[in-house]
Amino acid sequence: MFSGIHTGTRRVAMAQAGFAPLAALIAGAVAGGGVALAVLYGAVVALAVSLVLVWRETQSLRHPEWDQHRLFKLFIRTAIERLGVLVALLVLGLGVLGLMPLPLLLGLLLAQFAWLVAAKGRNGAAGSTTGRF
Repeated sequence: MFSGIHTGTRRVAMAQAGFAPLAALIAGAVAGGGVALAVLYGAVVALAVSLVLVWRETQSLRHPEWDQHRLFKLFIRTAIERLGVLVALLVLGLGVLGLMPLPLLLGLLLAQFAWLVAAKGRNGAAGSTTGRF
């Protein structure tokens, strides 16, 4: 399921981790501390969702004996877990913490864009380190 993108997934998660404080600094310089906190939180939400994928990818790579059926179930479970983490963290940020919605979602969106840019990779093959799909 995840084989072939192991290093790519970690690379893009690290890109998101590096993007989060940078986005918060820029937002803080432009619009103030409250906006910076919301943008940082949005970027951290995107990173948390990515880390769930990295965790499940690592789990699947440690078990080469798993068949396609089990890997497909893991794929579905991972998608549900990622959605659950996303919804829970957004509810926490918007409802409980009362962060500004637009900057929070902008931070989330930009961190996902950082994922796409990092996934593009050096050779144009998304997530590939060998140039093959």
